[in-house]
Amino acid sequence: MFALVDVNNMYVSCERVFKPSLIGRPVVVLSNNDGACIARSNEAKDLGVKMAQPWFEVRHLERTAGLVALSANFELYGDMSSRMMTLVAQHAPRQEVYSIDESFLDFDGVPGDLVTIGREMRAQVLQCTGLPTSVGLGPTKTLAKLANHVAKMAERKPGSYDTRFAQVCHLGDVNTQTLHQVFKATEVGAVWGVGRRMTARLSEGGIRTVFDLVKADVASLRRQFSVVLEKTVLELRGTPCMDVDHEPAAQQQMMCSRSFGSPVTELPGLVEVVSQFASRVAERARQHEAAAGAVHVFISTSPFRKNDLQHGPSVTVPLVRPSADTRVIVGTAVRAVQGMYRPGFNYAKAGVMLVDLRPQGQQQGELDLFGAAGDEFLGAARADPSRLMDAPDTLNRRFGRGAVTVASAQHQSRHGQHAGKQQRRSPRYTTRLEEI
Repeated sequence: MFALVDVNNMYVSCERVFKPSLIGRPVVVLSNNDGACIARSNEAKDLGVKMAQPWFEVRHLERTAGLVALSANFELYGDMSSRMMTLVAQHAPRQEVYSIDESFLDFDGVPGDLVTIGREMRAQVLQCTGLPTSVGLGPTKTLAKLANHVAKMAERKPGSYDTRFAQVCHLGDVNTQTLHQVFKATEVGAVWGVGRRMTARLSEGGIRTVFDLVKADVASLRRQFSVVLEKTVLELRGTPCMDVDHEPAAQQQMMCSRSFGSPVTELPGLVEVVSQFASRVAERARQHEAAAGAVHVFISTSPFRKNDLQHGPSVTVPLVRPSADTRVIVGTAVRAVQGMYRPGFNYAKAGVMLVDLRPQGQQQGELDLFGAAGDEFLGAARADPSRLMDAPDTLNRRFGRGAVTVASAQHQSRHGQHAGKQQRRSPRYTTRLEEI
């Protein structure tokens, strides 16, 4: 039996833990650069605020409906997520952290009433972190995910489902008639993996509810859509096709990108921000004990500034040897930017992506007849950088991100003119003592 534990409106709930006056008020959390709404309280949803809706389109609700907008505080959300995941992991032998606010649990072999366990788990998370959660249980991961949706809606919209399903819903512990009633009351778009486009196509074929999907011919669905939808239907029928992945596959790429607080027009400014991004993504790679085989860099103007000339180049630079050395990654990214930059453009965004990731230490040796003795970056790659890179990583963990970094990222202050807008960010209560 599987369970999906999900924090209700994660980002907003984290903000409310430390500012209870926000409870009951419409709240949205804005993306990097305060551009779009990436999280909404139920009250904000009721006002009609849509996911990813640009902030300028709903800003008038600040004045007319008391809408509260906050800048994203990812450091706080990540720390609160870690605390929540640690708590729920105590209740089952296997856990898969699916996202920052979702966790699958495998209750195979766990004795006792699972609904009771789910309510106890929910109460523990609420008491220890202040975060409200919903728990969905089912014999497959897809049914557990659907049960989680039912648990949320039964609490948020009384009358949409039986009240006994509120907060904790166990679709593996109901009779067939009740299960079919739930299926008939649920739109097909609520099924895990069924997106907007697929929902529209299914609707055209007369499949509008989960019940319609469960009763559809699997072979036809596979021909018209994919084997993925076929597995989804089998899971809805109670046949497990997916297991809890307690050891997720290694990432194949990592990226750090941001929009700028103000346009960047000069090369030194671009070098600065790209150096910062390259430093961060290199540090992240070392945390995952990975090394990159290539570095992808892009810079772009804003497509929303219609009067500006547009320029959005990108380049992927292969490395001689896989590396997570900050000196190598930053040096490669800087040379890429120097080659792409053109004067006369208002650059609004940049990013650095590490691709072709592989475990550190796993690399093919070769006879370097033409070694770049004068190239300090490639020279650094030949030596084992692990001990040297441990030093800045340790200092940054102790004194905060950016305490020690490369010189090319230090031309402006940490909150310089190119930093993304975060005018509404709350304090990082759990990780920054000086902000309390």
